[in-house]
Amino acid sequence: MKIITLTYPISTNDIALDDRSISIALGHFDGVHRGHQQVISKAVSTAKEQGLASAVMTFDPHPKVILGHGEQYTHCLTPLPTKIELFEELGVDYVFVVRFDLEFAAITPKAFVEQLLRELNVVHVAVGFDFRFGAKGAGTPEVLAQLCEPNIVVDKVEAFMIDDAKVSSTIIRQYLEEGNIEQANHLLGRNFQVEGVVVQGDQRGRTIGFPTANLRLDAPYLTIRLGVYAIIAHLGDRTYYGVLNHGMKPTFYAEDIVPVMEAHLFDFSEDIYGEHMTVEFVKFIRPEQRFAGITELIAQINKDADQVKALFSQQ
Repeated sequence: MKIITLTYPISTNDIALDDRSISIALGHFDGVHRGHQQVISKAVSTAKEQGLASAVMTFDPHPKVILGHGEQYTHCLTPLPTKIELFEELGVDYVFVVRFDLEFAAITPKAFVEQLLRELNVVHVAVGFDFRFGAKGAGTPEVLAQLCEPNIVVDKVEAFMIDDAKVSSTIIRQYLEEGNIEQANHLLGRNFQVEGVVVQGDQRGRTIGFPTANLRLDAPYLTIRLGVYAIIAHLGDRTYYGVLNHGMKPTFYAEDIVPVMEAHLFDFSEDIYGEHMTVEFVKFIRPEQRFAGITELIAQINKDADQVKALFSQQ
């Protein structure tokens, strides 16, 4: 898979593409959830059927952040590097990352088609039912289809429904903020995950028999509900089960400004400072709480660990 960054005004002269025409999926795709996967799969399947190259065009940063319509979108479900990995898993040949700025936001829907799609030799486009493009979001799938005539086919992919509810990034964000990890994962089609580097904390966990890996996140992820979670951690090609506390550590601190993620990995005692870790969230165990003292805290951590071990033993 090849990754190509585009900055407006777009120049395609220096873009090395093969001689095939392109079937492309358009969207920001934060989360790359099951609805997004349906749109991308449409582009990929059409490419295979017609002997085309498959592609995704995504926009970075989130358009709503640049336009001042969505401060919450400064925190992502899926950072760009992870999105790109997921695109590759879906069989995409090219990823076009368009740097979204105010100049690009001001282009007309017609300019979008003429200066991007036609210049890239696109002959098929897949978009979600709610896709918007061009200045002030004037472009809809219907407008796109009209502008693409006669030689670019546009497929509008309808909403992906689960239990009569539309799958959307907004709903997934809400579930994560509520701690409803299992439902969020169901809509994502995989476990919600974060990535970061293991850094040194206050090492208090070691003194109570539960050493933890403190994670400094790679990206400004959405802040999920504070509390304790069952997790799967990946260190390189190694995988471990564990329990993670996401919170302010209220037993030790009356106040803390930034929540931290501390993962206790089962049957693990290595020094991993500086290593990169990926954490998958599997289940919300309980909210974070303040304990009367160390003894009560240790007892609860033991209960949490036993509950998570029992959970994974059933899988």
